[in-house]
Amino acid sequence: METNRTVKRTAFCFDMDGTITKDELLPCIASEIGIAEEIGLLTKATINGYIDFEASFRLRCLLLGQINPEVVQAVVANVPLDEHLLDFIKERKEDCFILTGNLDIWISPILKRCGCKAFSSHGEYNNGKLQLTSILNKGRAVRHIRSELCYERLVAVGDGANDAAMLELADVGIAFGGVHAPAQAAVHASRYVVHDGDALCSLLRTL
Repeated sequence: METNRTVKRTAFCFDMDGTITKDELLPCIASEIGIAEEIGLLTKATINGYIDFEASFRLRCLLLGQINPEVVQAVVANVPLDEHLLDFIKERKEDCFILTGNLDIWISPILKRCGCKAFSSHGEYNNGKLQLTSILNKGRAVRHIRSELCYERLVAVGDGANDAAMLELADVGIAFGGVHAPAQAAVHASRYVVHDGDALCSLLRTL
């Protein structure tokens, strides 16, 4: 049976932390309770693939869940973004997607600025206590974008070991080192390695 769904050409999928943002979010949030260095080390180990992402993220959420969510959003709203990537996403917001393991209830200020669709982990506060309800699987999200949203080609950009599945499943994977050198797992899963936001957007416009 034929389908009437329109096939679109290319979807652009972006990691958020250290790709769209110029700083990793969780260490910024952790500064509110004086554990930025500790969370930063844990985040770096996770990005480089030394610690499983899901286990690390659950631990980091446990540590940061005591912070008022309004305070978290205020911190996130002040995290600088890569203006080149932000402009690219705004120009093509119908075909751009943010894929982040971070929590929807924390990152809404960034998603609002970008204006594109997003796939994220989910959480909620019950009696002031943070509860994780789901953790994003980026590979599953990429498959959904391709099959359910009818894109015939995917370009993915990420920097961490947890981005490797997304980069491998994309037709074009790009390891981006805007904030720090991309993890080796991300590099091995990618066709290109780029270290500058302007150069990255120039490449994206040729694809």
